[in-house]
Order: sequence, then C-alpha cells, then structure tokens
Amino acid sequence: MPVSKQKNVINVAIALVWIINGIYCKVLDYVPRHQLIVARILGEAHAIALTRIIGILEAGMAIWILSRMKSCWCAIAQILLVAAMNIIEFIVVPDLLLFGRINIIIAAVFILVIYRNEFKTHVSLY
Repeated sequence: MPVSKQKNVINVAIALVWIINGIYCKVLDYVPRHQLIVARILGEAHAIALTRIIGILEAGMAIWILSRMKSCWCAIAQILLVAAMNIIEFIVVPDLLLFGRINIIIAAVFILVIYRNEFKTHVSLY
C-alpha cells in the first residue's frame, strides 16, 4: 500500500476511535462507565453535561484529524490529551477503566500510532 494511502487509512482509524468514544460512549451514553469516570474526577453535580461536552469535543477532534488542517498540531494535541486523560484515570479511577491500570499501555500504543503516523511517515506531495 502506498505511504499516502496507508497514512489516510490510519488517520480514519484514529478518527474513528475519537468518534466512537465521543459520540457513542459519551454523548449517547451507551457506555455509562465514562460518566462515572467524569463524576469521580470532576464531580457528580455536572457529570452528565460535562461527559456530553467531552464527547462533543472528542468528535470535534475526529473532524480536525480528517480535515488534515495543521496536522502536526492536531497530533500533538491528541498525544497530550490521551496522555493526560490516561494518567489522571490511572491515578484516580483505575477501578472504572475497562482494563484497569493496563489501560495505560493501550493509551501508550495509541499515542505511538498517532506519533508514527504524523511524524515518522513521510509523504511526498509531488
């Protein structure tokens, strides 16, 4: 598969992760565990609204990924967000994570995929 096509396929896969976690899990609340995580970290009072806002922002990240606008900044934002979210969850709510503390390894692999796809895959524009 040509490098540019491979990069596009991986971009779509990364965007799907953000869309599924944002819309399906948080906005539509098909995975209530996400709301419990938000409640424990940010407080019960506004957990429903904050979970939906986070979900909408995650869907926005997917749109940014697919737009390819400022893709380096997009990759950096994703890496920082995934790292921050997972470190906080690892410390504060490991019991609510799908794979417990092992989630941090899955997050690290996702970060490596984002990094490699953006910064180590060279696509010639000519």
